[in-house]
Amino acid sequence: MVRTTPPRPLDVEALFPEVVPYRRDAVRLHPRPGSPGVRESSLGGPVLWPRSVDWPHCDDDHPSTAFAPPPGSGALPLVPVLQLFAADVPELPFPTGTDVLQLLWCPFDHRAGYVPRPELYWWNSARCEGAPVAPHRPAGAHDDYLPDPCVLHPERVTEYPNRDLPEDIADALEERFEEVEEETGWSYWSHLSVPHGVKVGGYPTWTQDPYWPDCAGCGLRMDHLLTVNSREFDGESWRGWLPLEDTPATGEIWDLPYEERRKVQGPPGLMLGDMGGMYLFVCTRCPDRPYAYHSDCS
Repeated sequence: MVRTTPPRPLDVEALFPEVVPYRRDAVRLHPRPGSPGVRESSLGGPVLWPRSVDWPHCDDDHPSTAFAPPPGSGALPLVPVLQLFAADVPELPFPTGTDVLQLLWCPFDHRAGYVPRPELYWWNSARCEGAPVAPHRPAGAHDDYLPDPCVLHPERVTEYPNRDLPEDIADALEERFEEVEEETGWSYWSHLSVPHGVKVGGYPTWTQDPYWPDCAGCGLRMDHLLTVNSREFDGESWRGWLPLEDTPATGEIWDLPYEERRKVQGPPGLMLGDMGGMYLFVCTRCPDRPYAYHSDCS
């Protein structure tokens, strides 16, 4: 089944033409519980892997937190999180000769953000002739860092900057934002700008001040590649971003039993910090595609 974000309840560009130059396209992936196949884009599902390449492990030192590995665990296998094929998300900047992107991570806290440490892999699916790799479940890993298998429903949407809106423009629009919200009940910040969820491109859904990393190779600012959030919406933003197909026939999404609502609000079962997110950035100018990540877990 497709997932369809409702049309914006207001004409953003007519009301706030100042934000038009900052418009960006994004792909909401809309993970939902399912049984994805190995040659399907998925979150938390089985992944392709070249037989000639050893499965990656993490041997970092981990901080002493509730999400630390058991003592003496040694090198820890990474966990498959996301697999995306070019046929489903051509907007991804696939390097020449590749058609699948995989996000794996170590499912224990690392000092950089106290969240899992991610790794990105770009493959040519024709090279992945080995047996499919089922999701690993390292001993002692917390369920919050182990995604449940989900199928994806990619959907193209238009975004406008939230915390990335330049300060002078945000200041100039502040009064107009407030007036529109008072008159219509719709907030630019919650309902009209940037959705939560798992997505490709667009803007990160910052809950703190933006942090855009620079590429260590060329020194220029990296591009936002993808976001993995703990939720698709919160107690306010659901009114603008809840897909039509997930809207209850009667009542509101919050009237559903918790387990039923969770399949829509947080289907992978991930929890990064206090319902935060992880943002992956990539430099497409450098041939080795360096990447970086930042967590925003308040």
